[in-house]
Amino acid sequence: MTTRFPHLFSPLRIGGVTVPNRILSSGHDTVLAEDGAVTDDLIAYHEARAAGGVGLIVLQVSGVHESARYTTHVLMATDDACVPGYARLAAAVHRHGTKVFGQLFHPGREILESADGTAPVAWAPSATPSERFHVMPRAMTEAEIREVVDGYGQAARRLREAGLDGVEVVASHGYLPAQFLSPHVNVRTDGWGGDREGRLRFLREALRSARAEARPDFAVGLRISGDELSHDGLDTELVLDTVARLDAEGLLDYVSVCAGSSSSLSGAEHIAPPMFRPAGYTAPLAAKVRAVVGVPVMVAGRINQPQEAEQILADGQADACAMTRALICDPDLPAKTAGGRTEEIRACVGCNQACIGHFQLGHPISCIQHPETGRERRFGVLPLVTRRKKVLVVGGGPAGLKAAAVAAARGHEVELHEAGRRVGGQVLLAERLPGRAEFGGVITNLEGEAHRAGVRVVTGSRIDAPALAAAAPDAVVLATGARPRRPPLELMDDPVVLDAWSVIRGDAEIPRGGRRRIVVADWRGDWIGLGVALLLAGRGRKVTLCVTGFAAGEHLQQYVRAAMLARAVRARIEIVPNVRLHGADDDTVYLQHTLTEEPVVLEGVAGVVLAQGHVPVTDLDPLALGLAPDRAFAVGDRVSPRTVEEAVLEGLTVASGL
Repeated sequence: MTTRFPHLFSPLRIGGVTVPNRILSSGHDTVLAEDGAVTDDLIAYHEARAAGGVGLIVLQVSGVHESARYTTHVLMATDDACVPGYARLAAAVHRHGTKVFGQLFHPGREILESADGTAPVAWAPSATPSERFHVMPRAMTEAEIREVVDGYGQAARRLREAGLDGVEVVASHGYLPAQFLSPHVNVRTDGWGGDREGRLRFLREALRSARAEARPDFAVGLRISGDELSHDGLDTELVLDTVARLDAEGLLDYVSVCAGSSSSLSGAEHIAPPMFRPAGYTAPLAAKVRAVVGVPVMVAGRINQPQEAEQILADGQADACAMTRALICDPDLPAKTAGGRTEEIRACVGCNQACIGHFQLGHPISCIQHPETGRERRFGVLPLVTRRKKVLVVGGGPAGLKAAAVAAARGHEVELHEAGRRVGGQVLLAERLPGRAEFGGVITNLEGEAHRAGVRVVTGSRIDAPALAAAAPDAVVLATGARPRRPPLELMDDPVVLDAWSVIRGDAEIPRGGRRRIVVADWRGDWIGLGVALLLAGRGRKVTLCVTGFAAGEHLQQYVRAAMLARAVRARIEIVPNVRLHGADDDTVYLQHTLTEEPVVLEGVAGVVLAQGHVPVTDLDPLALGLAPDRAFAVGDRVSPRTVEEAVLEGLTVASGL
């Protein structure tokens, strides 16, 4: 069954632990912990991935000291009371043959929040500020350093007693051990700083502390960025020297390689690289590490498909591949791969919206394509229906496809009618924007789910009163979507005003007029306005992006926003924040400042592109509600125009109750 993936499905020996395959879920925060402890939701989340066949799960970070509470929802391993919760989690994962490691963690200066909203005192090797979080830490005393080092060992002991199979010391992404290693951050002159040997001391002692609590069948590893890709971060030469020394001293059972740093916007993008980054782009870093150590090397960095992972292993760049977001999107990816069903894999598109995007907003992890993630106890197993209904779904966007797929999988007879030639809704627009072609995979995945569940999909079919009466459904799901909103504007002299949809589709184009600019008026601050600006700039047009918020892309996940803004800077797109569109004439756009209400006038304008949000399409409502007022259900943009995430979740929610 696994002949296509002989490397991926071979066992891997890590110290005294044998992992059944080379697919792993690397450490990532889920916001499913509570009061620093393991919860039933966290157990259900990880057990779903173990049941799906992943070889190794590395849990989210566990704080080794009270000063390590970098968020209000971090797991903590600072007290023996944590052991029973970790034990329940380990038992749930072990039931499926999966191994489980914990992460030993201290953020140092990278503190995100506190329990009561006041700014906590952050500890670091030196009083060197964090650029991204604007935190000024306090230099640790000798006693505090030794206290934290001891915490690594005590946390390792607790996780071992709970039945975990190993731990890894987190020195990646600019966290405390990396801060000690960095000559830019660590400017101490005592025995914990100075030269390279002094800066290595903290990480060495932390590993020794953890290893002192290990046993022959309990692994101790290291996670480190192969390059922090930041102006003040660790470079590859320093990292290679570090891992080679630690391995030579027998302190490592494995090395887990990633990239990036939490300390800067440019470096942080690599923590969960968006779709702009190519698949497996960090593998060369892992290969360099593998060349200087004698222990297994894991790699993380946009490895979304089994064939990508297999190639990395076959090329000798790494010994195991973290497919973390791929497993968030499809927990059954390993089992599907092993069973020769790769075409059924729900591929991650790197949007970051509901996985790390949720974490950064303080919400439990999920996935825009698979909202069952993080909600396993509610939606993990949906019962088959006892009475089969005839379900009519009107609209083939994400909401309609998900509703149809789930309803059919539960046993209903489902027809989906889409007025257009293709299903997909606004995703068909999003995939046309620069760097976002991969987003079209959302529809590929949802359409595949619907067909496999037995949904009859009819395109080019607009439901009207006779069609609705002829169908005689037991339930109607209204997924009719939205259309562009055009606000009232003062227009003079017949200016060129187009909506973003027509520009993306290529239905209309603003005539060229020398070096006159195109103004993109962006109300929402999401992918549409910024994406259209990039699209026009790529066509050689001079673009001014006017946004109502403080920044372009304000409602995008921050790594996606950073990547798109970097492209906008390189494309020389002018961005005007805090303005609302008021009107236009044939060469001037009139705006109003949202803070002062004063006029803002832009001259030399060839035309305006509107990204002013959407309004629901409600044309079918009177018919559907008149036919079955208690059996008609609205989902997605038909309820209120939002994003794919809400659309798919509502499709799931409605269909699970039919």
